[in-house]
Amino acid sequence: MKIKVESEKIVKAVKKIDGIEIVLENADDAKEALVLILGKSGLFEGDDYGKLKDFKVSSFQKYETSAVDYKMIFLLEFLFDDDMSLDSKVVVIKRLQEFFEKV
Repeated sequence: MKIKVESEKIVKAVKKIDGIEIVLENADDAKEALVLILGKSGLFEGDDYGKLKDFKVSSFQKYETSAVDYKMIFLLEFLFDDDMSLDSKVVVIKRLQEFFEKV
């Protein structure tokens, strides 16, 4: 399962959780920030976090009105244990999306 998140949302989340202002230049920076967010946000209960094996981060630019007016968007792909139900995966993804909407 994949979702997309704007870089500003990730920056705001890290600021809220750890009190530091970060700069995201690439997908590696975003992955480090997401490790902080997932580990400290309390989004996952019980086995949900344990069943998230890994996640991949890639990036692309979304151009608003011109070549110089763009937003950095990160595409997050979540890799879960094979025995995790589709409904449980949806719950985990939904929690993360709701968290970013509130930031």
